[in-house]
Amino acid sequence: MIASLALLPLLLLAVGTPVFIVFLTAAAVTMMFVTPLPPVTLQQVLFGGLDNYALLAIPFFVFAGELMSTSGIAHRLINWTMAMVGRVPGSLGVATVGASTAIGAISGSSVAAVAALGKTLYPKLVASGYGKERAGGLLASAGAIDIVIPPSIAMILYGLAAEQSIPRLFMAGVLPGVLMAAMMAGFVVLVAVRRGIPSEGRFEPSLALRATKEAFWALLMPIFVLGGIYFGMFSPTEAGGFACVYAILIALFVYRTMTVLQVIKAAGNAAILSGQILIIVAAASVITWMLTTQGVPQAITAGINAMQLDALTFLLAVNVVLLVIGCFLDPTSAILVFAPLLVPIAISLGIDPIHFGIVMTVNLAIGMFTPPFGLNIFVAQSVTGLPAHSLYRGVAPFVLVLVLALLIITYVPALSLTLGSQL
Repeated sequence: MIASLALLPLLLLAVGTPVFIVFLTAAAVTMMFVTPLPPVTLQQVLFGGLDNYALLAIPFFVFAGELMSTSGIAHRLINWTMAMVGRVPGSLGVATVGASTAIGAISGSSVAAVAALGKTLYPKLVASGYGKERAGGLLASAGAIDIVIPPSIAMILYGLAAEQSIPRLFMAGVLPGVLMAAMMAGFVVLVAVRRGIPSEGRFEPSLALRATKEAFWALLMPIFVLGGIYFGMFSPTEAGGFACVYAILIALFVYRTMTVLQVIKAAGNAAILSGQILIIVAAASVITWMLTTQGVPQAITAGINAMQLDALTFLLAVNVVLLVIGCFLDPTSAILVFAPLLVPIAISLGIDPIHFGIVMTVNLAIGMFTPPFGLNIFVAQSVTGLPAHSLYRGVAPFVLVLVLALLIITYVPALSLTLGSQL
């Protein structure tokens, strides 16, 4: 079983095999040669992994993000953020972090944020003195905040895998996401001061008012979505549907930047991306089921208990392991496979599962732009045209900044638990 469920997937990943094929191959080989399970079990568990109402939130939020990018909502958010920053040193870099955070509060998609920001801001960042490597690294790393800021697809999947409240997870991600954004922005300001990178203009109330007016309807979307969830007006799945309808209405009738045909095309693009996510969900559910039925979680728990680790040491070990895993697996795959294994251990050590979910999510968000296989690096590479080794150097300082933020989030549980305590 070690060979089929551990060594074989590593070999397949090393040769560039798509993740869902890695999972299905490992499961099929294990069923055929290691366990007495009939082959039909694979099909039953595969489709059973998608039989969950909460998964409907994923295509809804993906569609909302696609509408946001196509309709120009992202561009308005960028302009609004830049108008708010004013004369802060390195204001364009700070605006990049702020705009990514705002986009994440609508779509929950790290890839969408990198693509949307890269096309608009990369040339400006280079012209402002950031340099190609640092500008590309900033874009790739800023998108990681979107994994943590609600609504977050990663948190929806963690809630399903760990059987935890998705609304509580959403609220728990607010302060950690803000902390990550603040620390990244602070680092950008520090670099700008040391390198003499100028600010882009100054804060003018008239410009800020005009930018707010132009972005007003876009800024209301996360308020409606998160407010509706927090006050119990709708579930996360219903919130995703509301976000789609809201985005369509303001794109067609308020901003008038899309036609009905463009909305349909955006729906097609969202369907493709949703399919890519959900096929990984289905394939990972097979691996999770197989590990559970073969007693792997129980064996790991017994091993951890035998080592007599305390909660703090366990969290440190989890951080190290997940940071490495995040370099190779996307958050969707990693959460679905490792959450069912680690959450019972965390609970047995007295760690709140909501806090542990945020720790997992932040770890894997950092993995989105960590070499060698961070997905944001490849998206930034396609947008900027930079070679991978240049982006590796560009993201390195931001990895260190967010690892420091991760340690704060890990060992200050109140950051994750304060806002969601009343849900």
